[in-house]
Amino acid sequence: MTKMRRWGGVSLLLGLVAVGGWAAAPRSGDEGKDAALTVPALANVCLISGDVKRLVGFYEGILGVKANWSGPDYAELATGSSVLAIFSFEAQQRYIPDVTEAAKNRSMILEFRVADADREYSRLQGLVKKWVKPPTTQPWGTRSIYFRDPDGNLVDFFTPPPTR
Repeated sequence: MTKMRRWGGVSLLLGLVAVGGWAAAPRSGDEGKDAALTVPALANVCLISGDVKRLVGFYEGILGVKANWSGPDYAELATGSSVLAIFSFEAQQRYIPDVTEAAKNRSMILEFRVADADREYSRLQGLVKKWVKPPTTQPWGTRSIYFRDPDGNLVDFFTPPPTR
């Protein structure tokens, strides 16, 4: 991993989409029929943690993938279409001081699509310590389980509704 990659994860945490590709979307209206509007593509989500090793171990267990480490302060877990990055609070302070607080999030949900939420609920019993909601079919049709990671971040493993 390069410093640019590391900075990219931090930038995403701050709400700036600075990493990843740009997707083309057609413009509406008559003008610019051949022109394309570029929109940012979310590539990473970066969690800031006071205990990177513990949080990475948790996500390796629930996601079933090994992390790619870039030194002791930063790791990435590839999740298919995006990356879950975990960065140490201490290192974050060196790069951009006083803009984050580790383990304080209460405003976002990390959502992962899974084949069978009920099966995942059974599999995760020994890994998850704080369950928020057992397998439940949501009003919008997804089957979800909600739990908190060791830093208190809310996680949703969901199965889309069956197609008719």
